[in-house]
Amino acid sequence: MSSETNYLDPFFINEIDVCTVAPLSISYSGSHPRPGEISLAHNGVLFLDELPEWSRHALEVLREPLESGHVVVTRAARSETFPARFQLIAAMNPCPCGWAGDRSGRCRCSADAIARYRGRVSGPLLDRIDLHVDVPRLEPRAMRDDAPAGEDSASVRARVIAARAVQLARGGMPNAQLPPALLAIHCRLDSREQDLLEDAVERLQLSARSMHRILRVARTLADLEGSAAIGRAHLAEAIGYRQLDRQGTGT
Repeated sequence: MSSETNYLDPFFINEIDVCTVAPLSISYSGSHPRPGEISLAHNGVLFLDELPEWSRHALEVLREPLESGHVVVTRAARSETFPARFQLIAAMNPCPCGWAGDRSGRCRCSADAIARYRGRVSGPLLDRIDLHVDVPRLEPRAMRDDAPAGEDSASVRARVIAARAVQLARGGMPNAQLPPALLAIHCRLDSREQDLLEDAVERLQLSARSMHRILRVARTLADLEGSAAIGRAHLAEAIGYRQLDRQGTGT
């Protein structure tokens, strides 16, 4: 990486792949800790490609900073705390061959092989990832120059900026950083929505952490739509993003 890279730029993207030296969290010389990849991505985006190919140790190191926004590195000489509040984006194939679920039917991986592959990413780490999104292969006609265009980036950016301003005005922080004690205030649900959430938690066997993340995502969806209250559609969409949780329960 360039020595001129500004790691405190909130739009900095730190992209690393499985060739990066592990452990992911630190880089040090001798007994003196120095910030590693996750601290270098502070206030930016950390992108991990081929997520299941990373060592279990490297992935589990992510759990603490994803919750607290910092990482503590202890060596013989001393202990150091480094900032590590980043947005984690990760990519993985659906199976070892990469074709599971494709309409071509090319996948020949067994159910056990797929389960072992996905099991390389632990449940506690998946708990800390808000959105599990399937990205299917595009139809060839969708890549034509005259294919219908989606929403342009400028419009999306404007909606995100407006939603973030609402969040800061309401709670003094982005929704992603709301502690559990404030969720009951800022993510209040009506009885029907509360029943829907509790049913999903029971049916998918979700943890309390996953439930809290569903509430934060639902609150954000409502903010993006300009809605003061979390509606059933916002909550249902947020639950739908727990895709890997649904696969784990066979639903």
